[in-house]
Amino acid sequence: MQLSKEASRQIGILVNRRGLIEYVVVGDNRSIEIPRLSTERVGRARFRGLRFIHTHLNGELLSREDLTDLAILQLDLVACITERTGEKGGSVHIGYLVPENREGKAWAFMDPVSIQDLDVDFVSFITELENEFVRARGRFYITGGDKDRCVIVSVVPPDSRKNMEDHIAELKDLCYSAGITVLDTITQRPKELHPRYLAGKGKIGEIIMRCQQLGADLLVFDEELTPGQINSISSMTELKVIDRNQLILDIFARRANTNEAKIQVELAQLKYILPRLAEKNTAFSRLTGGIGGRGPGETKLEVDKRRIRDKISFLEKKLIEIRKVREKKREKRRFSGMPIVSIVGYTNSGKSTLLNLLTKSAVEVEDKPFSTLNPTTRTIKYPERKAIIVTDTVGFIDRLPQVLLRAFIATLEELGDAHLLIHLVDISAPDFEEKMSIVEETLHALGLDNKQRIIVFNKIDRVDRTCLHYVEQRHHAVSISCTKKEGIERLIETIEKTLGTTAHGS
Repeated sequence: MQLSKEASRQIGILVNRRGLIEYVVVGDNRSIEIPRLSTERVGRARFRGLRFIHTHLNGELLSREDLTDLAILQLDLVACITERTGEKGGSVHIGYLVPENREGKAWAFMDPVSIQDLDVDFVSFITELENEFVRARGRFYITGGDKDRCVIVSVVPPDSRKNMEDHIAELKDLCYSAGITVLDTITQRPKELHPRYLAGKGKIGEIIMRCQQLGADLLVFDEELTPGQINSISSMTELKVIDRNQLILDIFARRANTNEAKIQVELAQLKYILPRLAEKNTAFSRLTGGIGGRGPGETKLEVDKRRIRDKISFLEKKLIEIRKVREKKREKRRFSGMPIVSIVGYTNSGKSTLLNLLTKSAVEVEDKPFSTLNPTTRTIKYPERKAIIVTDTVGFIDRLPQVLLRAFIATLEELGDAHLLIHLVDISAPDFEEKMSIVEETLHALGLDNKQRIIVFNKIDRVDRTCLHYVEQRHHAVSISCTKKEGIERLIETIEKTLGTTAHGS
């Protein structure tokens, strides 16, 4: 304390659990900044293994900044040594993390005591505290298993008309599809979006504390994060920070089975990564691993970017080759004269289930977004013995990343050959009309506005039938239930009639 007063600067030390000093930090007379720490925690419920002890020069106790460092860095504890008015000698004020106290805070305190009177068995104290975190988080370990655990963050400006509940529900479905357990959701409507932290640095700090209380591994943002925002938020925490687009890309990567789908997904990922490469980012070293030497004067960043561009060029050429093979297959179908019906719709609306029902096939079906990534084609025959080709395509979604839309253009090109589109709608979704509009907008972007289509309401077994007839009339729709096999005959008749009219018109 005496040295700190003489220098008029706060002085701090970071001490490990063996009692050894690992860092000495010098600040100014009002604050002190902890350096980037290399020690990693072991397990979700463990602290970092370091306690931070530093001086305060003006008699103040632990500050908000001290407590934020405690929570964000997952320190064993933070303590300040200060000289308070009316006290003899220095006193120490200790703060430590708790799972969650009655006030909803992430921390608690020991009452300030003189340094001479401090008597704490630190090893026993920190061991019991970590065990308390394990017990508090136990319910998440049971329900989540080995899955990653996340906190969802939705930050929108006050003038946005976005339905928060619907968007959060969709993001939860996407997390489920990616195999992620959602521990909590946090929403905020700031006056304006922060250019560096989206929600403001203080709010991000609170969110990170909440993640650590719950034992989360991931922060998933509903809004697209800029490269700068990802870097700024990541610099505050060891949690992995991703946005909705990255989550969708991850789902596609997990579900890509065919060579074409894998190429398309990797192409989309690389195009998304490229503008987000930063000088200090070393996470992409695997992309250049094993390549060998680099050109004279090239930095690691330049090598990363050049290798990614080379890989993108290579994959695009591969995709062109695949398109040529697909085009030959499509040519055969066109020459066969058989009508083609393509099923389109918002993701998880039941397209694969309908394909199975119409064609008596066994295409894999899951109640998850993007369960179908590859175009599936089957042939069916109706009572008139008229063969019809039915194709199932990847589901659409609001704010689908442009890199994905472009990467999957080969798959969506199948729609251009269709004589008829079945626009399948999950009528049980509260925002089904909004999702219908999103599908229509996507079809417009693909230049398919004039394509003949039938609107089909699915999952009518989950809704009140009272108003169904009026909704049908308003949208000129056919209603079915794939799971109950209800209304299928009527749908088949409508398909036959529409195809007959189309053929007659052509």
